[in-house]
Amino acid sequence: MAASTTPRPADLPPELPANAADAAFVVWARQAGDEPLRHAPLAVAYSGGADSTALLHAAARHWPGPVLALHVHHGLQAAADGFEAHCMQVCAALGVVLRTAHVDARHAPGESPEEQARRHRYQALADLALAAGAPCVLLAQHADDQVETLLLALSRGAGMAGLAGMPVSFERHGMRFERPLLAVPAQRIRDDLQQAGIAYVQDPSNEDVSLTRNRIRQQLLPVLGQVFPAFRETFARSARHAAQAQALLEALAQQDLADLGEPPAIAALQRLPRERQANVLRLWLRRTAGRSGSAAQLDALLAQIAACTTRGHRIHLKVAHGHVLREGSRLAWRPGLL
Repeated sequence: MAASTTPRPADLPPELPANAADAAFVVWARQAGDEPLRHAPLAVAYSGGADSTALLHAAARHWPGPVLALHVHHGLQAAADGFEAHCMQVCAALGVVLRTAHVDARHAPGESPEEQARRHRYQALADLALAAGAPCVLLAQHADDQVETLLLALSRGAGMAGLAGMPVSFERHGMRFERPLLAVPAQRIRDDLQQAGIAYVQDPSNEDVSLTRNRIRQQLLPVLGQVFPAFRETFARSARHAAQAQALLEALAQQDLADLGEPPAIAALQRLPRERQANVLRLWLRRTAGRSGSAAQLDALLAQIAACTTRGHRIHLKVAHGHVLREGSRLAWRPGLL
């Protein structure tokens, strides 16, 4: 395995590197800007796979301050110990500190194994970064991951929030996460690694076509590339448009909820157009119940609100792990069985 041990420069290069991941990282680092961040530990989520390998090497080459690799051992497959050993070897060669978290990511009956592993991973990454004093964690999702996210959102009939795809920057568990490689195609990352002679691990689960994301990656994306060669760029543009529209909807919902009061006054809610009622109810339910409910639940709630024209009219609808009720002149959400 070839690994660069070149000392990190005092500042970012004046011109973008030819390597796609390095170039994307340098662009992100220039935008990150402030001097305190430049000298804080920069945490990179590092699985040992191609994408996080490219990101870690880019950070090790170009970040002026210390770089920290964060590895999450999920314990879900026999190869996990080998992944950790590989990460230790690479980080030692790069002169990068490696912090590892061992988590039990097994899912309960009825839970999505992918979602359960994702929740554990983000929590572990945030905990490791906070303990190290890192202000943010870099994730290695790329352009193909963004396309897969959009296709999955379309398959579920998602609204603007889902069609906005993965954001470049977001906060979770008290930590900021950043995705510098979101515009870089997966194949370009692998081609650059191969040309540089940099080794990475292959996750056996990526070949499991029982997982929807793998079927999209292996079967659908090649066809999309033949029919729409620029689909990565055009899908990303649509995601940006959806994100802008979602930001406007969010701002309108916040203003409407401020006017309605929290919890919302039913009579004032009824005076809004149905679309604005749905929009503000999604925000209120996310704040109160932790999720906005399904489209069918929201339609049923809107119908009950429209029919609520007498003093004794009852509103009762299950949403998330509780129920939306009428309490006097306002809506309420109460957890548990009612």
